[in-house]
Amino acid sequence: MNGNIHSIETLGTVDGPGIRYVIFTQGCLLRCQFCHNADTWEIGTGKQITVSEVMDDLMSYLPFIQASGGGITVSGGEPLLQIPFLTELFKECRRMGIHTTIDSSGGCFSHSTHFIVQLEELLQFTDLILLDLKHINRKKHIQLTGMANDHILEFAKFLSERKIPIWVRHVLVPTVTDDPEDLEQLGEFIGTLENVKKVEILPYHKLGVYKWEALGHEYPLKRVEPPSEEKIKIAYEMLTAHWEEK
Repeated sequence: MNGNIHSIETLGTVDGPGIRYVIFTQGCLLRCQFCHNADTWEIGTGKQITVSEVMDDLMSYLPFIQASGGGITVSGGEPLLQIPFLTELFKECRRMGIHTTIDSSGGCFSHSTHFIVQLEELLQFTDLILLDLKHINRKKHIQLTGMANDHILEFAKFLSERKIPIWVRHVLVPTVTDDPEDLEQLGEFIGTLENVKKVEILPYHKLGVYKWEALGHEYPLKRVEPPSEEKIKIAYEMLTAHWEEK
């Protein structure tokens, strides 16, 4: 089983608990204006890698990873575009006692029988999902990502119904995703979910600007500056106002 990947980070510390072996998959349906991995958008490109190759490489870092309470995280791009690869990989990780995490926007979630059957199998071997909720407002979500958010919110509810543990992540972009009314509504939505173990604010940064320029894209948020610590604190309080770990 092959997967199309962009790159691997062997000792990641920001994509789940502990030290993580992070695989960045190739391919994404969203076109987020703040994306710092725009070079992962194109589907079907990247480097092909087998599950065996991943496991062989992972083994050399396993003592550090497991001592920290870490594991493997598959990010992107959008990992759920390659469910068969993830399922085989996570089966091997489960056999080795390795904690498994998916970092997903939910952008390819579908109620089609084929997708749900594959997803249900994958979730049997998934310990945690980092769910990126970009925007609660449908119109603003389209402006920000090029796609509506109806199916993404349905994905969150789908995971909640099945009690799959998630960390909710929200990128705080001044003038784009920090409107108090939007944050309040997103906080109310988070409060309806039964599986949220953590809420994270990811402060907007400009680390991906050079990638956009290298790809020949006009970066749309070039005049936007990162949020202040005070705004981050306020946003966190609003997103967690209705949340209690269940």
